Amino acid sequence: MTSESNRQKELDRRERLLREREVELRLREMETNIHTTDAAFHQTVKHQPENSPKPWMKKVILGGKLFVLGVAALVAVKIASVLAGFMIVAALGWMSYKLFLESKKPNL
Repeated sequence: MTSESNRQKELDRRERLLREREVELRLREMETNIHTTDAAFHQTVKHQPENSPKPWMKKVILGGKLFVLGVAALVAVKIASVLAGFMIVAALGWMSYKLFLESKKPNL
């Protein structure tokens, strides 16, 4: 009985060793497959729906928006400079009036 159990244990041990070697061999094969430089390269392409605008159209729209923004900035600067000019002229006129035209006699 002990010889049969010893034999069974020996078979189990050998089977376990064989499985461990197979696993190690598979792991080495997988590692070599991962590290190969001959991996297939697939070029990806972004999906474009059929009814979407073309890429050049997006650039034209973006350029138009930028142009409108530039024009709006120039108009805003022009309006601000005109208003600043009016305020400067008004301030100079008021100071001139106060200095030269206003009566220096106190009203008693």
